[in-house]
This record gives sequence, C-alpha cells and structure tokens, in this order.
Amino acid sequence: MGGARFFHANSRIAVVSASGGTPRSLTNAFDENPQLTNWLPAGIHFSALQKTSYHLFRLDPATSRITRLTSPATLLAGNFSFTPDGSRLAYTTFGPKQLSEVYVSSVETPAPVKLTNMTAQVSGHTLATREVITWKSQDGTPIEGILIKPANFDPTRKYPLLCIIHGGPTGIDLPSMVDTRYYPSDIWAARGAVLLKVNYRGSAGYGEAFRQLNVRNLGVGDAWDVLSGVDHLVKQGFIDEKKMGCMGWSQGGYISAFLTTTSRRFAAISVGAGISNWATYYYNTDITPFTPMYLNDNPAGDPDIYRKTSPMTYIRQAATPTLIQHGEFDRRVPIPNGYELRQGLEDQKVPVEMVVYKGYGHGITKPKSMRAVMQHNLAWFNHYLFGDPLPEFAKPEIPDSATASPEK
Repeated sequence: MGGARFFHANSRIAVVSASGGTPRSLTNAFDENPQLTNWLPAGIHFSALQKTSYHLFRLDPATSRITRLTSPATLLAGNFSFTPDGSRLAYTTFGPKQLSEVYVSSVETPAPVKLTNMTAQVSGHTLATREVITWKSQDGTPIEGILIKPANFDPTRKYPLLCIIHGGPTGIDLPSMVDTRYYPSDIWAARGAVLLKVNYRGSAGYGEAFRQLNVRNLGVGDAWDVLSGVDHLVKQGFIDEKKMGCMGWSQGGYISAFLTTTSRRFAAISVGAGISNWATYYYNTDITPFTPMYLNDNPAGDPDIYRKTSPMTYIRQAATPTLIQHGEFDRRVPIPNGYELRQGLEDQKVPVEMVVYKGYGHGITKPKSMRAVMQHNLAWFNHYLFGDPLPEFAKPEIPDSATASPEK
C-alpha cells in the first residue's frame, strides 16, 4: 500500500479495478503477511503464518471478513490448490512427527485424506523430538523457540546446548521433523545434544508489532532473546553451561557475530554470511534500503546507532572461538563483513577460522557444497563441545568420526 518501511510492516491484500483506479486494502485487520492463493466465487483465499502454525483463510472482498478454513490450530499446511469449482482442496502439511505429505479434502466439510507416505522413508531412523517452548526475554517480551531433544532424553542428565538462529530477520523456525541445509540438528541430537531454535524479535508469524521490536534495536534485543532462552533451559537443570554453542546464517549469522563480540556464554560460535559492521553492509549490499528501515537513518546521518548495533564495535571484548562461513560472491551480505570480523578476532588473538565457498553468493546452493558447510560446522562444534580433534580446514576431507554417533 505504498508504505515507506515495508521490510518490517505487514503486507496487504488489495483490490483494484482492472481498468485502473485506487487500490482498496482488504486485510487491514489481519496482523500478519497474507500470501494470496486465488479468487473463487466463495471469496479470496490466502495463507499465512500464525506463530508456528500455517493456515488457509477466506476473505470476503465485500465485507473484508476473514475466516480460517484449516484446523487444528497447530496445523502446518501450505501449497494450497483448489479444484476449478473451489469445492475441493489439495495441500501439504508437515510437523514434528511427519515429513511433508499431500492431503485432499472438501473445503466446506473438511475430511482430509492423505495421499502420500513420505514419512515412511525415515521410519527406521531414531530421530530427535521437537516442541514449541516459550519464555520471557530480558525486557519481558514473550519469545518462542523450537526445542530439539535426543530421542532418549533424560531430564536428570546434563546436555551440551546448541542454539541455531534463523535469518531474515523476518524468517521463522517451525517444528519440522528433520533439519537440513547448513546445521544438521539430528546428528548433534543423536550424539547427545539439546538444540534451541529461537524465534527472536523481528521474526515472522507473530504480528507487525513483534516484527518491529528490533527497529533501532538490532543485535541488542536479539541477543536478549537468545540469551534469555539459554537461561530458561539452564534453569531447568539439564544443560551443561560449559558446553554451549551458537550458529546462524545471514541475519542469524549477524546475531551470532554480535554474540561472539558481546557475550562469553558460548564455547564456540559459527557465523554464516553474517553482518559484522552495519556501515560496511550498508555501503555494499544489494538491498540498500534495508538498513535505514531498521535503523531509521544511514551511517552518515546517525553513526551512533550503527556503532551500537555493529559487532565490530565490541571486538575488543571478544573471546569465543569463531568459525566464519561466507560465499565468495555474496552481494546480500558482502564478504568484506566476513573479512572484517576475521581480522578483528585475529587481532584479539581469538581462535578463528574462515571458510570461503568459491563461486557462491548469499546461499550455498549445491548439494556437495551444502554438505561441506555442514561438515565444517560439525567439525567445529564437535571439537569445542565434544572434544573431537579439530581438522585442518584447508583440507576438503572431514574425518568420518566427525559425523559418527557415540556408539560408533
């Protein structure tokens, strides 16, 4: 709707005459980002997050009345597809005990029928459990996260803790059955670690006001949310505080970098494609408007807020061994951010390794290279949390012991 600060504001569904005119917003009262599906005689359909659930809604274009069509409240559904007459619906759904499966159902009298059995392929695996937990941050803000525990979890034991921080900041972590990409949660859980994925302030799914809580508070408030989540678990008595790690990619890498220069709670940290200096980021990124929308100015106009929220400001406090991972041609978070953090940590005599993934941009997108990212993280945290030998990162091969379970 022409909003000036669209990065953290709600998007809207609007209608306008095909011949032109002024768009009319229909979802002013809906406090999340609606994803338009289609327009049928029964109404306009859209999907949207509701905290850690994902649902289908119907919007009446005449009255703006919104009705949720899917249930139960905890459903994680998507990829909605209607029959031409709008009477039946196909969609996918997943969860902590199920991979993504295809269902079909009547729209008006829901009776979902499952058509696939993708979950069968992991039926022989011993996988971690996943649940949504809630705690209060340093300023009293309620924060949710996904707690991942070993299948044989014993609350009387002490477990290493690994925090995984999503990007965005308007991303979100959901209780999905198996984790992939850069941080192999189930391998660590099988080895005897607990993992926490933090939906820090700014995350999607919790409404516009929550998404704007890190405006002029990037890094600072985000760190409150991660560290308060750690404290919440420590108070329950099953976390070994001497064996804790933190990692993330993009905005998650930035928060990890902020923690590596402002906190000494962790034994090791991994910074994936992370911002180390917001001024460096602003002058080099391919989305220049992003930073002024969150910090309300550019580095020349308000250098203080750029200093306050930049990890490099606090580099002399850094002490945590840090792995830096970055794509060679990253334009979203240009690689000078990685080099700046590496040099700063070296100057402080902090153990640091930097791996540059040749030929890649912001994401590492090919299977073998994605596996290399995972192996580098496994090797890093397995050394600092489990005592495995630290391999030579300049060599491409990681010992098989890095991915072996304790029994092997």
